[in-house]
Amino acid sequence: MQRIGIFLFTILCLACNPSIKNLTSNNANTSKWTDIFNGKNLEGWTMKINTYPLGENFANTFRVEDGILKIRYDGYGDNFNSRFGALFYNKELTNYRLKVEYRFVGETAPGAPEWGYRDSGVQFHSQSPSSMKIDQPFPVSLEYNLHGGNGTDERPVGEICANGMLVEIDGEPNTSYCTPARVKRTFHGDQWVTLEIDVRDGTITHFVNGEEILSYANPVFNAEHELGKTFIENGNKTVSNGYISLQSNSHPIDFRNIQLMEYPSKSADLLIKNGRIIGTGNPWYYGDLAIQDGKI
Repeated sequence: MQRIGIFLFTILCLACNPSIKNLTSNNANTSKWTDIFNGKNLEGWTMKINTYPLGENFANTFRVEDGILKIRYDGYGDNFNSRFGALFYNKELTNYRLKVEYRFVGETAPGAPEWGYRDSGVQFHSQSPSSMKIDQPFPVSLEYNLHGGNGTDERPVGEICANGMLVEIDGEPNTSYCTPARVKRTFHGDQWVTLEIDVRDGTITHFVNGEEILSYANPVFNAEHELGKTFIENGNKTVSNGYISLQSNSHPIDFRNIQLMEYPSKSADLLIKNGRIIGTGNPWYYGDLAIQDGKI
């Protein structure tokens, strides 16, 4: 009874203030793009390179020059030696839209795998960089795969690659590590390309230059994957959040204008307008109480 009384008192206080529109300070009307790369340094980001400790930027792999975040291998000598890495944004994310401009430049590092030619990616829903093993080349994550054209052949961008996870494509689990985009787009040369990843309540959509190219849903940890299964807790396989990162896969690549828009969570469905409780169709819960369509 005491909890019900406190809850009703809170509702009455909110209802008496017509200026309050939503119980969350981050609602759909205030979602906006935020720059998460400052163009000056790597503040807010942490690197993890295979076989090196967290935070060690071996051979200055990740660097900022002329307002551009550059990934380079000029200090790797004559053997890339599987030193794959990633630069992680230091915030765990749930529902959001990420927008990034990128371009491939230069030549693939000596000793890189054949598939490393103009290959990179943006990883998301990833395990934290601090949880990675020192000799772990890739995090458990999903990836928007980046391919660059060779001037002749088609090498479409935007595959979904799932490392230690599974997703549903047309209602069925993916059957291969990487699944091509529905809409095929190849970009040759050193041109800037804009990718976007929209993550919202279990549905994920890939865009390139503003065009939707792939959509899938319901990511889960793969119970048959050596690392993926270690993140399953109490039988719950659902993946609903994680970290984003930019891959260093052996081919030089530039990034700029890295922007993030975070969406409000579903828990913000109780609206107050003109002193009345307004429901949005989804229940809003408080302990054992629920409000839907303006009713307790």
